[in-house]
Amino acid sequence: MLTTHLAERLDHHLRGLGRPWDPSPGDRFTVPGRDLDDVFVVAEMTIDVEDLPSGRHVRFNGTTEWALDQIAADEVLWLPWEHQLRDLLGDAFLSLARVDGSFVVTLADGTSYAGDDPETAYALALLGPVAP
Repeated sequence: MLTTHLAERLDHHLRGLGRPWDPSPGDRFTVPGRDLDDVFVVAEMTIDVEDLPSGRHVRFNGTTEWALDQIAADEVLWLPWEHQLRDLLGDAFLSLARVDGSFVVTLADGTSYAGDDPETAYALALLGPVAP
């Protein structure tokens, strides 16, 4: 799973490209800045997304261990799955390989990005040459 820091960088980058997160059932997210380490999953029965006049909100249904009924969707941080990151790369994606204990994503232009897990490698590839 992506670190919060990398997920924030990716979120900022994707928003800049006009490709913000569109929450869907099964998506993972966290709530930064609220002293919560929990990872949540959008699911119709427990956590859903609703478009309100004030904007899109993530709603927590039923009893939770902390007091939060809903939060603006732009205040949560998407933690994309591997397949979602690969889909975002689209035709630029060439391959994913395990090399010397790392996962390496190679793009069609020949550039490669390594990470400790596939999601990190995909995210770094999406960030491009500006990624450390």
